[in-house]
Amino acid sequence: MFYHLPLLSILIWLPLAGAVLVLMTGSDKNANLARGIAVAVAVSSMLLCIPLYLGFDPSTFMMQYREDYLWIESYKIHYSLGVDGISLVMIILTNFTGLLVILAGIEATKRRVAQYMASFLTMQAMIIGVFASMDAILFYVFWEGMLIPMYLNIGMWGSSNREYASIKFFLYTFLGSILMLVALLYLAQRSGSFDIQSFYHLPLGFTEQKLLFFAFLLAFAVKVPMWPVHTWLPDAHTEAPAGGSVVLAALMLKLGVYGFLRFSMPILPVACQELAWLMIVLSLIAIIYIGLIAIVQTDMKKLIAYSSISHMGIATLGCFMAYIIVEDSHHLQAAYMSLEGAVIQMVAHAFGSGAMFLGIGWLAARYHNHSRLIKSYGGVANTMPVFAAFFMLFALSNVGLPGTAGFVGEFMVIVSAMRSHFWVALAAGTTLILGASYTLWMYKRVFFGPIANDDVATFKDLNGLELTNYILLAGGVFWLGLYPEAIIRVVQVSVGHLLMQSMPYGLAMNLPKEFSYFV
Repeated sequence: MFYHLPLLSILIWLPLAGAVLVLMTGSDKNANLARGIAVAVAVSSMLLCIPLYLGFDPSTFMMQYREDYLWIESYKIHYSLGVDGISLVMIILTNFTGLLVILAGIEATKRRVAQYMASFLTMQAMIIGVFASMDAILFYVFWEGMLIPMYLNIGMWGSSNREYASIKFFLYTFLGSILMLVALLYLAQRSGSFDIQSFYHLPLGFTEQKLLFFAFLLAFAVKVPMWPVHTWLPDAHTEAPAGGSVVLAALMLKLGVYGFLRFSMPILPVACQELAWLMIVLSLIAIIYIGLIAIVQTDMKKLIAYSSISHMGIATLGCFMAYIIVEDSHHLQAAYMSLEGAVIQMVAHAFGSGAMFLGIGWLAARYHNHSRLIKSYGGVANTMPVFAAFFMLFALSNVGLPGTAGFVGEFMVIVSAMRSHFWVALAAGTTLILGASYTLWMYKRVFFGPIANDDVATFKDLNGLELTNYILLAGGVFWLGLYPEAIIRVVQVSVGHLLMQSMPYGLAMNLPKEFSYFV
């Protein structure tokens, strides 16, 4: 019933139309109208995810909800959209996050309200476009398009050093994408089409694959971000408003891992196999070294920013550990679990990290000078007990407590890595120790002990909108932590097919026959 509706186009263009309407409200004297339009659009987009989910067939790896229209005839560029299980989950996550950010912005933003709401609606549209694009140029347009509203968001509503952070964010992510564009143009020249799926069947030599791999690597590694191109993220998180930090953590970091899954692995399987150990080492550096950096942070937002880099290292490890598992042990089920764990880790991290960034923003808004320093707080649980209880849940999810979202993906990646390399699994497992160290230590100093100062003594507990946001996020943490089957069922066949596409021919020949279902 829903399959023939252009749901993907609606999900892209509805927020863009909403952004235009919001901007047309004009100055802040119409701020309530701007807020109302933004909330209506965000709620409508979230509701549209229901038919998108119900109409999706998880038993096939074929792209669904296909839309294809000739866009630029002379260059054979198409407006082509479609989703598989992986991109479906990410699109729903994008709309969920967009709704939370708009709700949080109702009270958080007092100036340039229309522009603030429009920036998030535009970002939402661009990110959905990235996940839905089936044409390389369309993908690139959406990929670059999302930088503009985020740049403006940091630069206009950020903290004191916002100009530096916004320019650094833009330059890192924009320059990283230039080589990706070159790679996409080369692949289109070889295949005669900009259709992304046509790239999967190109007979590329090893040298070609290796050069293309590094071209894609720079763009995707900056987005994740991976060490050593991670330095833009702490600055961007620290200076961005709370909503901007949520979008960065919950959505933009996932685009790098999604790029590896959609481009690097299925298009360049030989290069990915040969360079898998490089990616694993970089991922482990992110997990351990960046985790150690998080421990010494004095700014709460910087601590969670470094925590995000460390946790996304688990996702990139899960992607490339699949090659080592298959090459060493031919244990396809473990390799499959590694990839699936990477996808689930992306969703889990969005809930926990996004919730903590929101909470830190609420704390800073209550403090007279908007301090984010840990030493400025203490005893918050005495004045905000409900907030303290919710924040503890999200902190425990960030640590990876069983029963919460943060446990599932990490567990799957670490257990699958142990099938072939115990020491890699052990190194990856340090994320549990390091995560507990910096997260719980921060929680103890901020929430427990005597009330630190007069500001904390005047804090009011969560209001209705803040409580609504945290209830929704807590539901996501428990839902994924206790019933990951809801996501596994959707991504299972798509992940299996991706794994088969991503294996070099020699490895694929040795895989069990039962996995021919995914080919």
